[in-house]
Amino acid sequence: MKVRIVNTSHHPYPEYATPLSAGMDIRANLTDPVRLDPLERKLIPTGLYIALPEGCEAQMRPRSGLALKHGVSLLNTPGTIDADYRGEIGIILVNLSSEAFTVNDGERICQMVVTTHSRVEWEPAETLDPTERGAGGFGHSGYK
Repeated sequence: MKVRIVNTSHHPYPEYATPLSAGMDIRANLTDPVRLDPLERKLIPTGLYIALPEGCEAQMRPRSGLALKHGVSLLNTPGTIDADYRGEIGIILVNLSSEAFTVNDGERICQMVVTTHSRVEWEPAETLDPTERGAGGFGHSGYK
């Protein structure tokens, strides 16, 4: 799939780290480092603008290394970039740790997965077909 991209940062285009990676690394585009204190959240610019094809979306997801080593994640994960959005991609980072974290220019802050999606057309009904599971949820199947 070809996707038009405008890159106003001085960093490379998003890229896959390995041949079988699903997500592309997205980098911070900063003039100065950004400090995230514990439980603080900030919008981090990327300098990237994309035009996805109709029927596609881009999901912004946390990087496992940042989450495990530093407690830094995306606040609205996955963040969704719709096909008709043309603004700069911004990443809402949150520091869930007890120590401050500094985001530096060019740092890989999340990953982007581009995928297709379906649109729903609602069909009003009075009842739903029964299933074995029924309304069971939130741990209904036990721990083992």
